[in-house]
Amino acid sequence: MRKYHTLDKLLDAAKKIAVDKDVITFDLFDTLVIRRVHDPDLIKLPVARYIASLAGQKGIVIAWQKVQQYRDEIEQHNRQDTGSKYVDFEAHYPTFMARTLEKIFQDQYTEELLSQVTEYELLMESTMLLAREKFLNWLKELKEQGKRVIIISDIYLPSEHLKILVDCVGILSFVEDVVSSADSFMAKASGAAFPLIEKKYGLSKDRWLHIGDNPISDGLKPLEFGIEALVLNDAGEKLRKSITRRYLDYSDGKPFWRGRALQQLMAPHEGENVEHEALYIEGYNFLGPMIGGFIQEIAERCRKQGITKIFFLAREGWTFKLFWEKCTPVLYPEGDLPEIHYLYVSRMALAGATCAFQGLTKDNASIAFLPLGNRDFRDLCRIFSLDYKPFIEILAKHSLQPDSCLNCHHPGFVNANQENFDAMLYDDSFQEEIKRQTLPLNNAMIAYFTESGMFDHEDVAIVDIGWLGTIQRFIFDAIKHHPQCPNLHGMLFAATRGMDFAESEKNKMEGLIFDRHKFNLAASSILYARDLFEEACRAPHPTLNGYRLKADGGYELEFRRTDDEIGKAEVAQDNYFSPLQQGIQDAAERFGSASALLGYKARDYRAWFNYLLSAKLAFPKTDEIARVRHQTHLDDFYGKHKPIKIYEKRKKTLWDESLFVLRFNPFVRLKYFFHNLKERIREQ
Repeated sequence: MRKYHTLDKLLDAAKKIAVDKDVITFDLFDTLVIRRVHDPDLIKLPVARYIASLAGQKGIVIAWQKVQQYRDEIEQHNRQDTGSKYVDFEAHYPTFMARTLEKIFQDQYTEELLSQVTEYELLMESTMLLAREKFLNWLKELKEQGKRVIIISDIYLPSEHLKILVDCVGILSFVEDVVSSADSFMAKASGAAFPLIEKKYGLSKDRWLHIGDNPISDGLKPLEFGIEALVLNDAGEKLRKSITRRYLDYSDGKPFWRGRALQQLMAPHEGENVEHEALYIEGYNFLGPMIGGFIQEIAERCRKQGITKIFFLAREGWTFKLFWEKCTPVLYPEGDLPEIHYLYVSRMALAGATCAFQGLTKDNASIAFLPLGNRDFRDLCRIFSLDYKPFIEILAKHSLQPDSCLNCHHPGFVNANQENFDAMLYDDSFQEEIKRQTLPLNNAMIAYFTESGMFDHEDVAIVDIGWLGTIQRFIFDAIKHHPQCPNLHGMLFAATRGMDFAESEKNKMEGLIFDRHKFNLAASSILYARDLFEEACRAPHPTLNGYRLKADGGYELEFRRTDDEIGKAEVAQDNYFSPLQQGIQDAAERFGSASALLGYKARDYRAWFNYLLSAKLAFPKTDEIARVRHQTHLDDFYGKHKPIKIYEKRKKTLWDESLFVLRFNPFVRLKYFFHNLKERIREQ
């Protein structure tokens, strides 16, 4: 028996031998394909959890651990039964899984149930498999040379199931057939499979080469039968598996390592491990898992709280929705999830609609003057989609002009202006004009929201990148008059809470990765680079400017221009960040399958996510900042006025520092870290 410790050496020998052979047979697992996980039995665990969930939907209460126990016992009985009739103690998946499900579901068992479970098991298997690139390339060569290639596997899955897996990894088109011991109960382990295959396919021993990884099944047994055999004992693969096992063992008792185990299972291998742009890697390794944890937390909360619809908001919601669609099918195969919908909204589009019934509130007016570029009543009118001309007489009555300064950060501001403006908010004629102008905007928005299903559910989740929660505030203000106004459950990526948010039973909000109301120093690192998350998750369409009522009573969505200077800069930035966004999307399926296999809740990854946030945002490498920080950030709320010079620059963060300072000042990161620590303690 010839054994090789690297794939390259085995291939060198195999290619020389194959010249004089007509047929080459391969073992499948750990030869042609590898698993991302070190132990194939771990793939059974998410299947057990899936079966327990299906049982729960039918009113059967059973722990997934009990499901796994039943499966193991029945599979063992199946092996003993076949062992009494055949040389090999092989199991047959459709038989023992059907018996397992019959035991659990009893009179509620159906063939459809077996199909569902089988489909999910094969899905989990396929997500954990990938072809070895060098073998794949050789298979292509063998087909071109006219060689016969057959896959032989000792496993409980019948060949029809194996063909699905082989097809998933891109090998099926290069092989003549796939043979499983589960079909005949004659395995390589005893050597019984080889004469069976010789007869079935009309093979000749002296023109036959077999390659596998098991010294007995793929080495000694074919040699005993007279077949030349090569055995792969891959040291590199053993090392990779030992690392994976180590992380999974650590994660069992130490929460910090659960996220590291997750990322180990998400890591690319073999042909996947190709060169990518640095931005792609940041999207895949940093933002991808972070958004995955956010999406998983949303799903868990919705299921627990009975929320039946999720609205992904604003331009960041586009990325969240795509991630949801890719990761949840494998993470929640039972499908017990809310409906999802992407809602076109923005602060600019919603602002005017909020005033149609309640008028302009002092809080909402204050939001308009948070950006330092907004100075006077004309800026307020721009934000709330108002024509300022009908207000001139009302303004004059309160000793104001359209250009009277209402922002204390600008020259010309006097307290009297603010007092007069506050008094005007209680003027009925002022509020009536506000309502008159904004009612069509609200009607158009309500028509769009109705079509989107906003009022068909009692409880809906509002998912947004977050910060102040302005969009959720505006949505609630705009729809609270509606008789079918749902309960809004705001689930933000991060809630910075720079303004008070009036929570109620019908309007709640929480930051899931970071919330200023909960002390979490590591997660507060998000405050270093908020723009990064907005730019990384931005949708490929322009900002929504507003809702417009059509003559027939319908609505239309109006988007911002992209042909002006700012619009072109935004498109250029979108193109720059496209590798980052692609990395995020490519991480979605990997996150779903890895988290499903591990069986952890979103909260189990928080310790690891906190570490990532600190390392990437509070203590990043200079090159990481240079590569990732935004270059153009569009904020339509921001006006064109310049504030007093001392207010002109926004509060500086580490990510605003020059590359020279970042590279040559060894204490700059510590300075900002301790400043952030002081602020967080002060907030408590």
